[in-house]
Amino acid sequence: MKNITLLGSTGSIGVNALKIIAHNPDRYRAVALAAGKNIDLLLRQIREFRPAAVSVQDESLAEELKRSVPTQEMPAIYFGSDGAVRLATLDEADTVISAITGAAGLLPTYEAIKAGKQIALANKETMVMAGDLVMAMAAKTGVSVLPIDSEHSAILQSLQGHPKEDLLRIILTASGGPFRDFSLERMASVTPEQALNHPNWIMGRKISIDSATMMNKGLETIEAKWLFDLKMDQIEILIHPQSIVHSMAEYKDGSIIAQMGVPDMLIPISYSLSFPHHNGNGLPHLDLEEIGTLSFEKPDLNRFRCLDLALKAAAEGRSMQTVLNGANEIAVDAFLKNRIGFLDIPAVIEKAMDSHVTHRLEDVEMVIEADRWAREKAGELVSRYR
Repeated sequence: MKNITLLGSTGSIGVNALKIIAHNPDRYRAVALAAGKNIDLLLRQIREFRPAAVSVQDESLAEELKRSVPTQEMPAIYFGSDGAVRLATLDEADTVISAITGAAGLLPTYEAIKAGKQIALANKETMVMAGDLVMAMAAKTGVSVLPIDSEHSAILQSLQGHPKEDLLRIILTASGGPFRDFSLERMASVTPEQALNHPNWIMGRKISIDSATMMNKGLETIEAKWLFDLKMDQIEILIHPQSIVHSMAEYKDGSIIAQMGVPDMLIPISYSLSFPHHNGNGLPHLDLEEIGTLSFEKPDLNRFRCLDLALKAAAEGRSMQTVLNGANEIAVDAFLKNRIGFLDIPAVIEKAMDSHVTHRLEDVEMVIEADRWAREKAGELVSRYR
């Protein structure tokens, strides 16, 4: 029995993770749930899973929750960043699913690792901002960091049973998002509603925009570097519109091992919890005959400048990766609020990166400060738009 703290219980990953927990009551128990603002959904989750503790975004939401939960079902209720950290380090939990969106997931994930919790990681921003610090702490405490992202889960599966020294490279696949065939002229006028309409995956708002800009693949490249201890020239990206091959590992003899499956996050979430086993999840099996054709192509870095910027930040390393992530979060939020256009997202990020003097990050406090600087700078840049 794994006792699980779920950070981000009301997001798309969190909802799917709870489906797996509910489907396997003899294997998993949700002992704590951290949410944001979606109190109605959290209330339903409290009724179904009876967690010992929950956390919400702020104190007013915590007070609202206290008024809404029947006394006999009342968990301990916390709020804010401190609340998420408290749940991540809860004595009753042995495993933490990190699915809070964005930089907010860094501190609770890092503190969970320090506390010796096993990590199922859906928050790629944690690795982008502080991958070296996170993996060093995981090595120190003997904690496993198992990925939930479908691409990194595919790589993990493709590495099983093969000596690390035989690995030549990994190939991360990308759907290309909703604008894979769009010209820059067409991209200039796309709306948030269009960008949120992903052709293959159902995801949260922020990650859907990152997929549309292909920033998501850049963030995943940096995450892969740290998770699997790779050099940047060992990582290749290919657009694969069908989203059936989730990623591949190539070995020195030319063998390529790929993980394939229907595009559904239940698969990688389940594997991160059951590793190294593959438990049933109720999904339909992949019908290759029906799929017919699998195609691959190189991404166009001129059209998808966010990916190009991410690769440049990865090459520079250190604080530039944190700045990339912080500026991206501000720019994406501004686009979703119709304050800037779609192609303004990479423009804001690039200007923030150009203004930054890269430096070494020696601890999490320095990471948080670099993130604060990036957000402030990006916010200033956004304010210059219409």
